[in-house]
Amino acid sequence: MNYNLLGYGIFIAIIVFIIVVVGKICYRNGNIFVAELIPGHLDLCQQINKSLLVSYYLVNIGYCAMTLVGWDRINSPLQLIEVMALKVATIVCILSVLHFLNIYLLTSTIHKLIK
Repeated sequence: MNYNLLGYGIFIAIIVFIIVVVGKICYRNGNIFVAELIPGHLDLCQQINKSLLVSYYLVNIGYCAMTLVGWDRINSPLQLIEVMALKVATIVCILSVLHFLNIYLLTSTIHKLIK
């Protein structure tokens, strides 16, 4: 049995699910957050939030696809579980860092524009 192919399939399914769910949550809550930062410009806020969502999907799905190249040969089910846990945990950590960095940059930029 080729554990790498099985791992790729499981990894892609898990990561796409996580990316889509987190993206929807951030988009839904981001509309409220951006609207508070730029009061009175609802259309602009929605366009900013849509742009952030598209860039979020592109960066994260692209990075996940690139990580498939660096996988070593998986020889056992135990090794498959270890590799999957490490890869998924890495992606989740990167998602959280990108999310907080995005909020920080957006907030600081808008505060500079308002002043």
